[in-house]
Amino acid sequence: MSLPPPPPPPGPGVHPPFPAPPVEGRGKRVGMSVGIVAGIVVLVCGVGAVAGIGLATSVTNALDEQADVVVSNYLDDLRERDFDGAYEQLCQDAQDAESLTDFTARMSDTEPFDSYRVGDLSMGVRLTVPVEIVYPDGDSTRLQADLAQNRSTGKFEVCDLGE
Repeated sequence: MSLPPPPPPPGPGVHPPFPAPPVEGRGKRVGMSVGIVAGIVVLVCGVGAVAGIGLATSVTNALDEQADVVVSNYLDDLRERDFDGAYEQLCQDAQDAESLTDFTARMSDTEPFDSYRVGDLSMGVRLTVPVEIVYPDGDSTRLQADLAQNRSTGKFEVCDLGE
């Protein structure tokens, strides 16, 4: 006796012998994944922005401090009437434009001052620092110190002190 042949495969519309993969919750998982990735991107960008602002602030403060020291040293020499020392602190363009003799003669004609106040560095087209000079009689004058950077050292140098 032989076995009967197997029946033909079922036609269209027949249910598979296994269940379909679950689809419920799939959108929720994708949405959660996108939300987590977006949160990480925002966090990384936020930390980068804060770091960039901090770096810019520290660089600005360092430049302002360097300008304050340079202008103060120059003004100290002028106040003490050490015109040779003040001349040495001038930028190369200022030294090329005026000899030490001419600089000394010009500065000797200026009124001596008692004290000064140096403001904050302004970085625009020119590097300038506001300065208030106080004279022995209590009068004061506001001046601008024009600065330049030494090409070889990168340090600030005073080029002019004028109104």
